[in-house]
Amino acid sequence: MSEIQPNNPLHGLTLEKILTRLVEYYGWVGLYDQIKINCFNNEPSIKSSLKFLRKTPWAREKVELLYINTFT
Repeated sequence: MSEIQPNNPLHGLTLEKILTRLVEYYGWVGLYDQIKINCFNNEPSIKSSLKFLRKTPWAREKVELLYINTFT
């Protein structure tokens, strides 16, 4: 059932991998500077940020777009 998506730069990446790579690249402060989301500023952690991003489509979209713009 795996579909090949050659034009999707996020294919095969989990939200956790995306967020972890962005945090390694920008750090929490830099990530907050890029996207003003409180979970990146107020006691940030991967776990709490993932919980928020999974429930908030507009925030997840911003994170995915930042990943694409940063790494592709």
